[in-house]
Amino acid sequence: MADDLSLRSLDLLVAVAETGSLGLAARRLEISQPAASQRMRALEEDLGVTLLRRSALGSELTSEGELVVEWARAVLAARNRLRERVSYLHERRGARLPVAASLTIAEFLLPRWLVSLRGLFPHVVVALRMGNSAITIEALQRREVQVAFVENVTPLPADINSLVVGEDCLTLVTAPDHEWAIRGGPVTAEELATTPLVTREQGSGTREALERVLEELGGIAPPVLEVASTLAVKSAVAEGLAPTVLSHLAAQAELATGRLVEVPVTGVDLHRPLRALWHRRHPPVGAAEALLDLSRGPQPEKSSAVPVIPMSRPHGGRG
Repeated sequence: MADDLSLRSLDLLVAVAETGSLGLAARRLEISQPAASQRMRALEEDLGVTLLRRSALGSELTSEGELVVEWARAVLAARNRLRERVSYLHERRGARLPVAASLTIAEFLLPRWLVSLRGLFPHVVVALRMGNSAITIEALQRREVQVAFVENVTPLPADINSLVVGEDCLTLVTAPDHEWAIRGGPVTAEELATTPLVTREQGSGTREALERVLEELGGIAPPVLEVASTLAVKSAVAEGLAPTVLSHLAAQAELATGRLVEVPVTGVDLHRPLRALWHRRHPPVGAAEALLDLSRGPQPEKSSAVPVIPMSRPHGGRG
């Protein structure tokens, strides 16, 4: 047996066990099928055992292969622990943590999490990318960021893992002199679905969530105005153009001053989960893992700020 077993070959073997196909495993690991076949043959030669039983229906582990997969998982877990420990060494010396988030999360939730992260990793500089969920997921798939936070998005790509870290509630708001605000009663789901609104652009998580909950009623009416800015949406609504539905987090300041009025809606559930995302082949470690944990726990009221480098402003954002 060779002394220089490739961890990449063990990754491939475990992927075959999980997908049931050498082709699917190759796709998951982003290598060609011929390269995967060659890598698997080399592993079998190195170990001196047959690991896979190949057929037209896929690849099935032999009994020896099942044992090797179990041992391989332990080896790969040890590799991941090593990576995690090394990442801590880098973070103590000072490092960048690239993060992506939707506008709502970036503006109203992430700063609190970064305050706590600063206490744990004082030398880590967060490089924040804000954009809609599609842009965020693409950045994650390209490994331009280590962890991302978005409103609920379904379906997610197969190579992205997610965890619910909180909940947001959408709210219907109008100008104070709008008829819905004056009449004092709730708006029905049917009224909401048939009334032209001010909305975010296509691709916005807020708009997608509203379209999803009103899907059985035919979706939303053609908007009065589409705009890729939550601030612009609120300004248009406050001027009396039309109502809108947006995150309650984003409307709190205007609701407190009376510039906007919240109107209850019956017949629909406007709650939506908030999710942390990461690439399944690159689970968060070190500061990224700590940030994920902080996003799930209670938030501090005030503290000093964590250094943040804005990597980009969105052309449009989910949130």
